[in-house]
Amino acid sequence: MNVRFHHDAGQKRWKWGTNLKRVVMVLCLIVFGQMSSAQDWEERPELADLFRKAEVQGTFVLYDLNADRFVGYDHSRAETRFVPASTFKIANTLIGLSTGSVASVDEVLPYGGEPQFLPQWERDMGLREAISVSNVAIYRELARRIGLVRMQEGVNRLDYGNRQIGTVVDQFWLKGPLKISAIEQTVFLAGLAQGSLPMDDRLQESVRDILLLEKQGSRSLYGKTGWENAPQQGIGWWVGWVERNGRIHAFALNLDVRATRDADIRVPLGKACLQALGVL
Repeated sequence: MNVRFHHDAGQKRWKWGTNLKRVVMVLCLIVFGQMSSAQDWEERPELADLFRKAEVQGTFVLYDLNADRFVGYDHSRAETRFVPASTFKIANTLIGLSTGSVASVDEVLPYGGEPQFLPQWERDMGLREAISVSNVAIYRELARRIGLVRMQEGVNRLDYGNRQIGTVVDQFWLKGPLKISAIEQTVFLAGLAQGSLPMDDRLQESVRDILLLEKQGSRSLYGKTGWENAPQQGIGWWVGWVERNGRIHAFALNLDVRATRDADIRVPLGKACLQALGVL
């Protein structure tokens, strides 16, 4: 029996179905999100070579949803939690839509009128555009609309990382205390990719839509970058998933950003890892 949490017009209710396989898959995702043992992990030396050639310290995780299998580089770091930075915009969008804090991904939000880190952030825009340019000001506005109580409820529902958001609603994903591991990122994204997160199906579809980066034939690439403490030193992220012929591979890369060059290499290195694993 399938049990999913459904949100409708701000009201929560249980939706019952008959798909046992989906329930089992959701439960597996929860278990994998909370723990990952050595026997769940396959270390891939070709990825180590890519990181070595790139001269960066980091990790890469690939979660094959169909096979329930993790492969990657540096298992210890893959289990280590870091501040999610702008990768949290994915969860922020879901929570904002589910609480009715924003009507759709195209509703225009104000940036606030203050000077921003990037000139392209200095105008009002919807979440569709804001996530593509990683507009911090727009997403801080969204977080304030959600509010601390509903944000905490949303983070708990999504079982996101350590679930800790502190007392400042518009900074916790940028400076902490919220942290998440690369493995946890892949489990969360696998849930979004297949629409099994405890949010309305239509909301998840909207978020998938604005995360689409590339589509070639039967293959689609979804993703979001993040950079803690930009433009200073911090943790850089690239997370997402590849869907091809109905098969989902979620991925997460993080690395130590010591200079702008390290931030610039996130996506190219991530794509090289995906190619080495035969996914891209």
